[in-house]
Amino acid sequence: MTKSRRRRIATIVRYAVLGVWAVIAFFPIYWMVSTSFKPDTQWFAWPPVYFPDPLTLSNYLNVWFGAGEYTQTQYAISSQTPVISMFNSTVIATTSTFLAVLFGSVIAYGVSRYRILSEARMFQLLMLRMIPPIVVVAPLSLYYAALGLLDTKFGLIMIYFITSLPYAVWMTKSFIDEVPREIEQAAEILGASRWRTVFEIVLPLIRSGLVATFLFILILTWSEYLLALIITKTSVTTLPIELSKYQGSTEGRVYGRQAALAVGITVPLMIIGLIIRKHLARGFSFGMVRR
Repeated sequence: MTKSRRRRIATIVRYAVLGVWAVIAFFPIYWMVSTSFKPDTQWFAWPPVYFPDPLTLSNYLNVWFGAGEYTQTQYAISSQTPVISMFNSTVIATTSTFLAVLFGSVIAYGVSRYRILSEARMFQLLMLRMIPPIVVVAPLSLYYAALGLLDTKFGLIMIYFITSLPYAVWMTKSFIDEVPREIEQAAEILGASRWRTVFEIVLPLIRSGLVATFLFILILTWSEYLLALIITKTSVTTLPIELSKYQGSTEGRVYGRQAALAVGITVPLMIIGLIIRKHLARGFSFGMVRR
């Protein structure tokens, strides 16, 4: 067998494996979307209905607009307000993520250039994120109750910011380490101040890394469930909490309604990922200036 033929066979096998993996990875997304368009008689059908027939928008109209005329007799109309929950999730997730990336990049720059934290301290910082949330949520709820932060956006933003900060520091530091110190020294020789060097030299070079870090933390905070369940009650409800409410003791899990809400939760992140995909490809591959 010639070398070119072996290379061709290897290419075919590689793309075949990638194709199978793509089907496995995207099938849950397809099933979620297709279920959102199924009538209630096809949610539990066996054999499974892979292509909804007929297509219906009743799940979306019921969940997102509270359209009672599209509600079947055995399923109560949703009393939730997903639009308000989406607004809460957007404000909480974006604000906490922005603060984590902002402060995390400042700390990461100090660690990378001035060694303000030793390696042992860096691992201790990362251990804050490794602590199971169930361990701290009970005493945290008592503190929040005493401070009046229960069921508030500010309380949830602060806990998300604190728990996401270690990720931001570690990820941002790896990108800053890739920027040669000689570039900063050259800028200082030309008369640039330290802050000007950071904002005009370092940050543009690690822009893709910051975008990747921002999206990574945004996904974590957007989909977080346990802390939001304990710390929030009724005034501030996030989308993951709304998603868990579509289950009753008599009718079981309302899959169509859940799928319609899950599509609304997932699509915004997918759109953001497509818009900034170039930055993500460079950021997650550490494609920065190298020595």
